[in-house]
This record gives sequence, structure tokens and C-alpha cells, in this order.
Amino acid sequence: MTSEKLTIVPPRHALSGAVAPPGSKSITNRALLLAGLADGTSRLTGALKSDDTHYMAEALRAMGVDIGEPDATTFVVSGTGQLRPPAGPLFLGNAGTATRFLTATVALGNGRFVVDGDEHMRKRPITPLVDALKSLGVDILAPSGCPPVTIDGTGGFAAHQVVIDAGLSSQYVSALLMAAPCSGKPFTVELAGDDIGARGYIDLTLSAMRAFGADVEQVTPSVWRIAPTGYRAADFHIEPDASAATYLWAAEALTGGSIDIGTAPSAFTQPDARAFEVISAFPNMPAVIDGSQMQDAIPTIAVLAAFNATPVRFTGIANLRVKECDRVRALSLGLNAIREGLAREEGDDLIVNADPALAGQTVKAEIDTFADHRIAMSFALAGLKTSGITILDPKCVGKTYPGYWDALASLGVTYLEEIPR
Repeated sequence: MTSEKLTIVPPRHALSGAVAPPGSKSITNRALLLAGLADGTSRLTGALKSDDTHYMAEALRAMGVDIGEPDATTFVVSGTGQLRPPAGPLFLGNAGTATRFLTATVALGNGRFVVDGDEHMRKRPITPLVDALKSLGVDILAPSGCPPVTIDGTGGFAAHQVVIDAGLSSQYVSALLMAAPCSGKPFTVELAGDDIGARGYIDLTLSAMRAFGADVEQVTPSVWRIAPTGYRAADFHIEPDASAATYLWAAEALTGGSIDIGTAPSAFTQPDARAFEVISAFPNMPAVIDGSQMQDAIPTIAVLAAFNATPVRFTGIANLRVKECDRVRALSLGLNAIREGLAREEGDDLIVNADPALAGQTVKAEIDTFADHRIAMSFALAGLKTSGITILDPKCVGKTYPGYWDALASLGVTYLEEIPR
């Protein structure tokens, strides 16, 4: 447990200025993998350099992919179309995208691959993906139902049609879709039922696959047919991270400011961008907000809801319980640390009992982030209006937004402690 902490000093002015969010984590890790599977050299621009993308890049390097980093937002990826067994386990920290995507892809390799992560990743479920791969004839073991996962690849799949339960995460579907063009035969991915995590992330996957030469047909809303094209190298630009943008949109709404992030909300293709409409309604956000299709934006909106004019119920957020931490619980605990009774859980719903009077008050609230970057960044927003908000483990934002605290500082936000560097 880290002892580092950071207390936000509420600014006495509207936050205005220009801040460029980092590149999308979701798109960067998809593009890194697809470029690594392509035969040739790809140039990825606008990319995110953070813990999650570092783990993906290092794993690909360990499997024979050459990856250069000529500047702070570019990867130059040279692959041969195949991943070779690494010398040791692939350590992926708490990067869910990298862990799920690579588990499916390395199953097409020849040899033993061990996909592992940190103590938090080892609590995140992967059984639906493991079961799907077993149905394809893959020799795969995950005794705990979470990483580590051991895969003994034989160079392909024994079957070329798979049914996947995506109720816990759309990443399982994306993992199989991205592996499919390299399977050697036409491949079909089908959902077991209609439940799926944020479906918009499947669209991100399909778009990235097509950019690297894949031929994917959506036969029905729950069935995809993929041709055995493999991937070809491509130059690919990555848009800014919509999840990161939500913190800046919320900071603007809370302080009555004007923050130019350089990208119009309508220009984003990521599902979290739909949060802009809800945030723009502050302080009169809807009484019920369905978070199923903008899951990573819910921590932002939930903290914003603490200052809304009326209470807000968040539904469709059961999947938040199996993210980097149990985010429903973390949000409830954090909000109640600010004011007892500010939030409560009902099943998997979260109810935030709005209290606009919190603005201008002083509290003594230490926010346990549970090493979750989104909990840290979201609760920092409360510190823009209420004194005494202290974020524990502030450096955990490095998972997706290493420059977050500096970005707020550039808008005039100050802190009681210097961020440990």
C-alpha cells in the first residue's frame, strides 16, 4: 500500500484553457497488437504512452516484434505476421485489454505462452474467454478463473466457429475477432445471448481490424464472419482518449469554465464520448443514467452527480464490479467519505444523493483509489469544489493518463503536496 497522497485545492476561478488529452488507450492497444501481427512496418501516431500500452508493447517485443518509439506519441512496429514464444511469462500489470487480447492471439502461436498480471489483474475474470478457446481445441489453463493463463499453442485452431459469453466484458469478443484473420480459415464469432459489455468497443475493434486489412462481415447483431486475410502493415492515427476527455468536460461543467481539448465531442468514435451529453446537462443531469454503453465514464459522472441539483441512479453498471477494482463499491465508499449518506448501492445500481451544498464546504476525506486510475481522476473533480479531498496513490493515473495532474495544474489547479515524481 502506497503512502503517497495528494490534496486538491479548490480553484477560485473557472477552469479555462487548452488541454490535449492523451491518445486512446483502447485504440492504441488494438493498433499495437494488429501492427504486431502484420507482416511489415506500421507507424502508429497520436498513440498513448502509459502503463497499459507499455505492457502491451513489451509483451510484443518479447515475442519477436520490433517496436521503436521515435517520439512521445508514435510507435513504429515491424512484425513478421507471427508471434514466437517468449522466454518467460508475459507480465501485463493490470492491463485488461492487453491480457484478454493476447490470451486469444497467442493461442495461434507454436509453443508455450503464459499470460500474467499483477495482484489486481489476478482477480479479474477470464473464464468465458478461456472456455471459448477450449472449444476451439486450444490447450489452455487458468485454474483460478483469472490470470495467470497458460496456453500451449499448436499454430492454429481445431475449429473455426466459436460462441462467446460477453456478459462480463466485450474484450472477450474483441480478442477472438482480432485473432480470427490469422486462423487460416474463414472464422465465425457468435455471441451467447444478447448481453455484451459496451458494444461500442466492438465497433472500435472492427474499425482497427479493417484499417490493417481484415475482411469482417457483421452477419447479424450477434454474429461476425471473418475472412482468413491475416493483417497488412499500415500507417494509423489514434484519436484522443474519450474517457480522459470526460474529466476535462466535467471540470469545465463544475467550474463554469471553458476547456478546449482540441477535438469536438461528435468527432470521437469511442463509446465514452456519449457522456458529453449527460455532463452538459449538469447541474440538471437525468434522474436515471444507464451506464452500460459508457462504462469508463461512469466514475466521472458519479462524482459530478454529487453536486447535481437532484439525485441520480446509475444502472447497467454491473460490469464495473470486475474492472481494475470494484468501481461501484469504490465510488460508494469514496462518496460516503466526503459525506455520509451521499451514495448507496442497491444491487449493482449506484444511487448518488446529490448535495449541491457541498460546494464551498471543507471536509476531511481520504479517497482510497484501490490503485484504480479512474477512481483517482474522478474524485479529483470533487476537489475542484470541496476542500479537504485527498487522493491516495495519485500516481496510479499513470495507467492511462500519466500527465493528468499536470494537465489540471496547467488550468490553475494547485495541490497541498507535491506529486511524488
